[in-house]
Amino acid sequence: MTLAKTMDVVSTVGPPTGRRAVATPRSVRRRPFYIGVSLLMGLIAVVGFWPTYFGPLVLGTIAQPLLIHLHATVFVGWLVLLLAQVVLAASGRVAWHLRLGRLGIGYGVLVIIVGLLTGISRSANRIRLGLAGEGLLFAAVADMTVFAIFFSAAIAFRRKPQVHKRLMMVAATMLLVAAASRMTFLPNLQVRQAVWVSPILLAMAYDFRAQRLIHPVYLVGLGAFFVRALSPGFIADTDTWSSVAHWLTALVA
Repeated sequence: MTLAKTMDVVSTVGPPTGRRAVATPRSVRRRPFYIGVSLLMGLIAVVGFWPTYFGPLVLGTIAQPLLIHLHATVFVGWLVLLLAQVVLAASGRVAWHLRLGRLGIGYGVLVIIVGLLTGISRSANRIRLGLAGEGLLFAAVADMTVFAIFFSAAIAFRRKPQVHKRLMMVAATMLLVAAASRMTFLPNLQVRQAVWVSPILLAMAYDFRAQRLIHPVYLVGLGAFFVRALSPGFIADTDTWSSVAHWLTALVA
């Protein structure tokens, strides 16, 4: 994720010795914000899944199937990859950023595959126990669909850094919905949803403060998140989706 044109520079006032002013890359000045947002994403993931996964993992009391461990490893790895890309781009290591980005394309595909497999498997288990699993499956499919759309767009616009980085931020934020939804210590659903989209809201505020405008990618992203939040009530409870869910879960039965 390229954060800023590394050759875009600003002049700084030189020392009183009369030497020429030193050019400072704008990306260096922006580094704390983008790195901070990436760290915030990791914090949301850890806090959200602490009671059900990370806490028991630390205490050695966790009892989860192998697929759940794989899912956690892959998704945490994605956040680590995102942070690494932010640091590389912000520090001007563009060549390494591009090399790691090529691997990141394959890793993003792995995120989608593992996300869908985990959703199907967990839903199948619930259905076998006589519980409702259609909603859980719909959430997994919807999350991975939105992620895939913005991730694919980010790949398509990888030669346009200002668009690419924002598409990647939206894609990564999409993955936080499950963590935020588990923050039951928060007073209501609306607050949890605000935590979910907080990286995008912060990025929008940062853009507006710096440029007096909000990039369209963020507006489209919020629109997609809004549709994702409302769609279960219109789709997940229908007979059509129930048929689709039972067909998909039968594949792993």
